[in-house]
Amino acid sequence: MSTYILGYDICDPRRLQRVYRAMLRHAAPIEYSIFLLDGNETDVEICLKDIVPLMDAQLDDVRCYPLPVRGLQLRIGRVCLPEGIVWTGLPTACR
Repeated sequence: MSTYILGYDICDPRRLQRVYRAMLRHAAPIEYSIFLLDGNETDVEICLKDIVPLMDAQLDDVRCYPLPVRGLQLRIGRVCLPEGIVWTGLPTACR
């Protein structure tokens, strides 16, 4: 199992809502238009296959980046998850 960052830039508000709802079926939102997906390459492919028909390939952009297994992870600023929710892949505080 790996972790992936998926981000999108959708120009039309209607398409934006459709893509957002589709992303929620596959990944956890961590910022506006940024999601974390825990899974394998097949999970990413399934997610992207759901998203592509909702996009305009000439105007919109969706990107996916695998996170390194032992890479540096920091958080600066406000907590991105609601109080009481802890995702162990994110540091609890910035040092």
